[in-house]
Amino acid sequence: MALAPLGAAPTVMTSAVVPAIRAQGLCRHYPMGNSLICAVEDVALEVATGEFAALLGSSGSGKSTLLNLVAGLDRPTAGSISVFGHDLASLNSEALARHRRQTVGIVFQAFNLIGSMTVLENVELPLRFNEVERGERRQRALTALERVGLADRLEHRPSQLSGGEQQRVSLARAIVNRPALLLADEPTGNLDTATGESIMLLLRELNQSLAVTVLMVTHERPLADRFATRLLHMADGRLRPEVRA
Repeated sequence: MALAPLGAAPTVMTSAVVPAIRAQGLCRHYPMGNSLICAVEDVALEVATGEFAALLGSSGSGKSTLLNLVAGLDRPTAGSISVFGHDLASLNSEALARHRRQTVGIVFQAFNLIGSMTVLENVELPLRFNEVERGERRQRALTALERVGLADRLEHRPSQLSGGEQQRVSLARAIVNRPALLLADEPTGNLDTATGESIMLLLRELNQSLAVTVLMVTHERPLADRFATRLLHMADGRLRPEVRA
């Protein structure tokens, strides 16, 4: 599918010496009764600007927790995590919310669409939070939906769409703010093989045509082998030696 232009991305620190993602000694621990759950433990990671990295691992390995730390949805217990040179651990709640609105797009396995809103309204929602003017909101949402092939489904509700169409709406919503970093948490987990492949093609096209850095969590090794440029493996909260795509 040929994708329409999306527009200029926000300005971020993307020089050759500043990676898109850098983590050092990153930990996230959760108390559970008298025990301590080490969801992420001493992770060191660098993802270069423009990479398409796939994070592999079984359920409970810490993949989604690591993604949440990169997204600024969670805070580390110890260590550092920076995105385009900005240390997320040092940001207050308002600055983290701005990071999520302006720098990061997130695609979830469960789509997370609002059932009472139309497709267009769902995609416009991040722009409302970012206080974009109404006229510009509509145009940018239309452009994002054109990119994912859903310009003819604007007034439909999520319940009227297939799983693949809902995930494409989720993808349009994730890119409508023109993020420099796209995070995808099991984006094909609820989809059949053919539909999952179409979503992966869209992710790769965004990565290649707009130089959007992609970090994708998945347990589907064949898809990661085909579409990612770099494979990472996580087990028991730790990153293991890299596997080459």
